[in-house]
Amino acid sequence: MTAETTQPAALAADPMMPHLYRVKRASRETHDTFTLELVPAQGDGTPPFSPGQFNMLYAFGVGEVPISIVSDPEQPEHFDHTIRRAGRVTRVMLDWKVGDTVGVRGPYGVGWPIDEARGRDVIIVTGGIGCAPVIGVINYIFRRRNAYGDLQILHGVKTPNDLLYRERFETWRDHPRTRVLLSSDQPDRTWRYHTGVVTELFDELTVTPSTIVMMCGPEVMMHHAARLLAAKGVSEDALYVSIERNMQCGIGLCGHCQLGPHFTCQDGPVFPWRVVRPWLAAEAR
Repeated sequence: MTAETTQPAALAADPMMPHLYRVKRASRETHDTFTLELVPAQGDGTPPFSPGQFNMLYAFGVGEVPISIVSDPEQPEHFDHTIRRAGRVTRVMLDWKVGDTVGVRGPYGVGWPIDEARGRDVIIVTGGIGCAPVIGVINYIFRRRNAYGDLQILHGVKTPNDLLYRERFETWRDHPRTRVLLSSDQPDRTWRYHTGVVTELFDELTVTPSTIVMMCGPEVMMHHAARLLAAKGVSEDALYVSIERNMQCGIGLCGHCQLGPHFTCQDGPVFPWRVVRPWLAAEAR
């Protein structure tokens, strides 16, 4: 499913007008991170979407923010979003309760290459607390495990308290043909995994000719990771990244999320690495 097939349904006569949803479930992940399950206030279900796409969530009277969808597209009765308190809008969202009304625009953007990855070995790399963009695709693969090859998940955090979905990572680790490698820059006494940055785990990776990589995190990490993965034999055409930018409209009008000739809200947030590498390198200089 591509963004081209989802956007016409999402863009109503007034594309800036949010649709009304209600909070069905609110779950704390950490002290400042939570997951919301949203259901339409009216109607039968959500618009179609693909893992890696996002919605604009609107807190009435405060503003809206782009948030990745982490639920499964084959469960269209609800949208799930994992949100970290990071500003005035998400601070309000942290206090939302079951039954509260939420504005939703979307889904927007381009998702992960789930069809291209079928039958191939998959490596997922994520750094920092912003792992939500890959959670949806991990869940997607596990619900269709026989359609994909070996799965390797590498996740790096600053401190153990930043590790979201702790129970899910432990569950994923027990699946066949699956490896989960975790790393922390600043571990405490309870940390049982690698100490250091996530790219230090690359020595443990197994790369095959069919390997496809999906990655999100700080851009400096992704730059370094891309070089290391290329040295291990990962083709540049087999590497995809999710880029974070200041997405304010979601439909390519405001220009705040522009990256070279691309609008992240429409052409991304998931890009082939070869497409965005020159522009990210230019910004780094």
